[in-house]
Amino acid sequence: MTKLQLPDSLVSVDWLRQHLDDDDLVVLDSSWHMPQTERDAFTEWQQEHIRGARFFDFDGKISDPDSDLPHMLPNEEIFTREMQALGLNQDSVVVVYDTMGMFSSPRGWWMLRAMGCENCALLDGGLVAWDEAGYPIESLRREPAYPPGNFVARLDRRMVADAASVLAALDDPSVCVIDARPGPRFSGAAEEPRPGLRRGHMPGAVNLPFTDLFSHGLLKPPHELEAMIAPLIGDSTRSMHSCGSGVTACITAFAVQRVGYDNFSVYDGSWSEWGRPGDLPVVAD
Repeated sequence: MTKLQLPDSLVSVDWLRQHLDDDDLVVLDSSWHMPQTERDAFTEWQQEHIRGARFFDFDGKISDPDSDLPHMLPNEEIFTREMQALGLNQDSVVVVYDTMGMFSSPRGWWMLRAMGCENCALLDGGLVAWDEAGYPIESLRREPAYPPGNFVARLDRRMVADAASVLAALDDPSVCVIDARPGPRFSGAAEEPRPGLRRGHMPGAVNLPFTDLFSHGLLKPPHELEAMIAPLIGDSTRSMHSCGSGVTACITAFAVQRVGYDNFSVYDGSWSEWGRPGDLPVVAD
């Protein structure tokens, strides 16, 4: 049993700095950027990352190679192989962050949780807060070879939704479908950044823009999150989370579990799948 214990599913930069040299700790940089930004997350990781952090490549090596949808969750075999290559052990304590503060790191957190890694937390404020605190940052020319880990993935299918399960949920009052995209995209007033996708949202879905969950770069405190989330979920006993491509949906998923709504899943394909021309229902305001 690991000696290091996470205080919460969200840790501060001060806590991480205190435990950065602990043998049980694995820090993962789960940065990713929208294609139109022309930013390369791996190159940025090479240039600047929290000392000892390993790059969690969910848009490349740690994704389903057979899907034409972006960064879909891989199978257990691929996830196991890539996590062992990163040196992850069954008893590792994992802290995930990204360069934006908290944008793509929840995707890494959700993938790890869905694959059976229970000792996993997010870094509040990410690299931005870490840098502002003056804590150690390093650069590397090439990715090192880590001592092989022994982590074995076990997928919890309850945490993953597909188009069929979301479609069924739209007529089920016990399930709340939460869309994390910005309001104009949810309503259909704005074009989708990925070409060829329809505008609008799933009938019956509710909008919780992921940007509303933050204040000054940090996740809002639980009582403020609860005030936003409770009216949306209402009497539903389960929530499903969607966004553009399954990244920011993980932010709202993290937020609901943070305030006690533990029965949730993420629609992996999200609008990249649902918004394609076809028979899946779409409405616009």
